[in-house]
Amino acid sequence: MRDIFKQFDIELSDQQENKLKEYYKILVEENKKMNLTSITEYEDVVWKHFLDSALIMKDSLWNGKNKVFDVGTGAGFPGIVLAILNPESEFVLLDSLNKRVDFLKQVCDKLKINNVTAIHGRAETYGQNEMYRNQFDFVVSRAVAELPILMEYCVPFAKVNGYFVSYKGKKQEEEVKLAENAFCELSAKFDHLDKFSLREKEERYLLFIRKVEETNSKYPRKEGKPKKKPL
Repeated sequence: MRDIFKQFDIELSDQQENKLKEYYKILVEENKKMNLTSITEYEDVVWKHFLDSALIMKDSLWNGKNKVFDVGTGAGFPGIVLAILNPESEFVLLDSLNKRVDFLKQVCDKLKINNVTAIHGRAETYGQNEMYRNQFDFVVSRAVAELPILMEYCVPFAKVNGYFVSYKGKKQEEEVKLAENAFCELSAKFDHLDKFSLREKEERYLLFIRKVEETNSKYPRKEGKPKKKPL
């Protein structure tokens, strides 16, 4: 694992590598009981989940002492991986399925990860909660949805001049164009993207979207609306 991360100049300590290996074991075991991931081979998980989650650390904006919100975290990607690698940052992981949140709590308990809070619910609800709205340096998501939908879920959590970072594949250019109205409505601006080439010529893009002023209080709209009628 360490050799793979080293290819991208990300250094793992012994403790971090051991925690990621233990995380892998728990993930594969619990995946037999519920659907957490379709990717289960060790090397595939390291490349496609662990390393992929960590790529944000390559950006100059990332300083290792951030307040981070992970929307639609699923089995904990990127949130758990980043929490292991950035013990001085604080993480809140949100998922709409209670079983997955229980899994995340189990992982944190077993691996003694103390900088994570896992919460159950929907972004539309928590995005209107003053405890979470406008609070985070980075809002991250590897969730599969078009950018206008993800932006409405995620941008409200970012503080002014904070960033929503969306993990995307090849079609990122089309998605940015598709999101023109969302940028305007949500008081956000496309800042820059980071491009990575993983194995087998797989391309990965991280879109950095800066929140330039407080998002209008009508966003996010009520549950289901962002998906049914994207901005």
